[in-house]
Amino acid sequence: MPESRTDLLAPPLDKQPGRRSQWGQLYGSSEALAIASAAQRASAPLIVVTPDTPAATRLEYEIRFFAGDLPVLTFPDWETLPYDVFSPHQDIISERLAALSQLPKLARGVLIVPVATLLHRLAPKGFLDANCFLLDVGQTLDLQEMRTRLDSGGYRCVSQVIEHGEFAVRGAILDLFPMGQSLPYRIELFDDEIDSIRTFDPETQRSIEKVDSIRLLPAREFPFDPEAITRFRRAWRAQFEGDPQACTIYHEVSEGNTPPGIEYYLPLFFEQTQTLFDYLTDAALVVTTEGVSEAVSAFWADVEERYEQGRHDVSRPLLPPNALFLRENEFFQQLGNRAQISVQHFELPDASQQKSDRKSTRLNSSHTDISRMPSSA
Repeated sequence: MPESRTDLLAPPLDKQPGRRSQWGQLYGSSEALAIASAAQRASAPLIVVTPDTPAATRLEYEIRFFAGDLPVLTFPDWETLPYDVFSPHQDIISERLAALSQLPKLARGVLIVPVATLLHRLAPKGFLDANCFLLDVGQTLDLQEMRTRLDSGGYRCVSQVIEHGEFAVRGAILDLFPMGQSLPYRIELFDDEIDSIRTFDPETQRSIEKVDSIRLLPAREFPFDPEAITRFRRAWRAQFEGDPQACTIYHEVSEGNTPPGIEYYLPLFFEQTQTLFDYLTDAALVVTTEGVSEAVSAFWADVEERYEQGRHDVSRPLLPPNALFLRENEFFQQLGNRAQISVQHFELPDASQQKSDRKSTRLNSSHTDISRMPSSA
């Protein structure tokens, strides 16, 4: 029986949860073209999982080229090693928070995420809902109250705003660089009313254009108000033995500071965490590219090795890996609950062999080779 072939502009989509399809013989940019074509035809977003960040970056550029006006989002990696003593750059946090805020209302489009990033446990969705707010021209604004709110939201008060997560107050002017925005904003007050809002260049500090409103996201992926600090201290004492005051992380957070690497203690700020899967609609289709399974195993080997190396440091105790990351079986269970497309570069078996394989393994899957453009292309 001849191979089942489908052109790149109309790849097959099985939207039933729990079903797994395969696309094969995708070389070069044909992978991105097939994904973009599928996303344009799908009634739900496609979540594209790559083995690493370079693969995610490459696919992002290619899918954007083919996707037209369709939204293409990325959820970048922290670019730190597991249990690292460094924190992610503010620009990375900004991109991540922007993506998380858009996911619940993403009806169609593409989200690209490296698999190691997908394994991280995140703040629950309610955190963003409770810590986002709008500022509109004409709105009454108490500047002192706003400063307190920004401090609690993790924004840093500086003399001149340059980076994401910073704000400055000069008389009746509030400069602010919100997370998830490409430019900072200058808010001018008339008495206690917002008179104007303008974007400005962080290098020259010159105003660019007027806007009617801005949406503020928190400056971190975890809360840092007094209530959150109290929750952190309580959770720390329940999790770790010994004198907490001898631990740098505990001491710094208790003093109202965020020490480098605090992200790897994120679960202590919440009663429970969620994952990126919880931010996605149930109808979202998951596309796994070649090498994802191997990348999951390699990531967990690295996590467990680094945990064993650092777990006995009493001055900086570590949370167990399963508190921070999805286990391999949990990850594949999440994939199994959704409609899934597995993308491969090599040629798949012909239809008769596929039928035999499905019967012998009792897998509910479909296999399709996508190897050439239609003759009219």
